[in-house]
Amino acid sequence: MTLIFKKFVLSIIFNSSLFILLIIGIQNSENKSKMNFINEETVNLPISFIIGSSFIAGSITGSLISFFEFNKE
Repeated sequence: MTLIFKKFVLSIIFNSSLFILLIIGIQNSENKSKMNFINEETVNLPISFIIGSSFIAGSITGSLISFFEFNKE
């Protein structure tokens, strides 16, 4: 297997496991808040879900940038 494919699979496994742990961890969360987008608001979401999903989205974005930079070399 190539190094790029191994990194991609590792990134998918890591981010999926983080998401599963996030869902398990917020089961009893009672602190809820709404997020404001441009003109709309979301439903009440647990604050831990908002922070955790932001972290996971950043991790996915960072790994994608790493793949594109690695392909240029």
